[in-house]
Amino acid sequence: MNILFVVCGEGLGHASRSVKLAKYLEEHGFSCHIATYGNSYEFVKRQGISRLHRAPHEVRLDGDNGFFSFSKTLWASKSIPFDLIHSMNEVRHLIRLNKIDLVIADTMYAAVPAAKLEKIHAFFMTNQNRFSTAKDGDSLSWRLLSFIVESYLTIPDAVIIPDFAPPDTISGYNISTREKNEMKYHFVGPMMELEREDYQISNETIFASFGGEPFKVPLYGLLKNIADRRTELSFEVFSTAPGLPEHGNNFRTFGYVPDLHEYLAQAKVAILHGGLTTLHESLFFGKPVVMIIDPSHPEQWNNARKIMDLNAGILIDGRHLTEETLESALNTALSMTPPDFSAQFASQNGREKTLKLIEQFMKTDITKPACPEGTDL
Repeated sequence: MNILFVVCGEGLGHASRSVKLAKYLEEHGFSCHIATYGNSYEFVKRQGISRLHRAPHEVRLDGDNGFFSFSKTLWASKSIPFDLIHSMNEVRHLIRLNKIDLVIADTMYAAVPAAKLEKIHAFFMTNQNRFSTAKDGDSLSWRLLSFIVESYLTIPDAVIIPDFAPPDTISGYNISTREKNEMKYHFVGPMMELEREDYQISNETIFASFGGEPFKVPLYGLLKNIADRRTELSFEVFSTAPGLPEHGNNFRTFGYVPDLHEYLAQAKVAILHGGLTTLHESLFFGKPVVMIIDPSHPEQWNNARKIMDLNAGILIDGRHLTEETLESALNTALSMTPPDFSAQFASQNGREKTLKLIEQFMKTDITKPACPEGTDL
């Protein structure tokens, strides 16, 4: 069976989870292709994925002074109607060229209708269909977007949510499952390929990774200033953005590293931006987090609220971020002990459950009665 992943290239979270799932499916006899763009393309290439294709972008994120800007993103994405059509046509081409049987779209919206037009199954992977921000709350514009996305998610055959089932869903404030559609939503669990015994777990460093976009660089500068004062702490910063602060005695910067988890496992505290993948990984290693959330970003605030509910971290609204508030949050997190999620990770393996879901659809196809020539079921 040939599977095509069409993956959003904004940030690396989408690519990271899709690669983990694709590798697992390959181990179970599937042939997996991945189509993505931007930094995600280079990331996937470094993971050794051989069937890799370039996909057109659908949305271009943009920001200002370290944070997401909705207005700048709208301007950068002003050609989105044409980009969606282009993306759909490219996906249809890849489906035909590679004899694809199933499309898994990770937050790429043109891929599902492309699969439907080619009369093959389509799954959509996401951890959000409800939108709100710290800045605007549940405003009319976000409610409208939520309605549009929820309506769209009636199209795929299944919606894969790579998160724990309720009540432990880290993205729970971002997900709404209405009764008439809830059968399509599958909380499969995080896409993890980690074993704790493979890592040396300690409490030595302050781990920081809150985005590789160029507009995030000023935030790393604040952290460098704190490091200059707090010489008793060792800071390790991970970002592919150009222009990071220079190394110091207790401040090291890294671009791409083969295994980021080696560093996270040795952290006292992780400073993150509230993305789902890194929050799962921090819980896996039992690390308290400082979440510098973008007040205009429609995911981070809600993820961070759940982590706060669990007493696993502390949230900083980016509008109020200063060296003082960042250092205060860091001190608070250093005294926190996150809850033990080992049972949830053991029982809710996202890769295993997604494989079972695919096998269910394959079994349904095998048992489906054949159509008379010239007709469709």
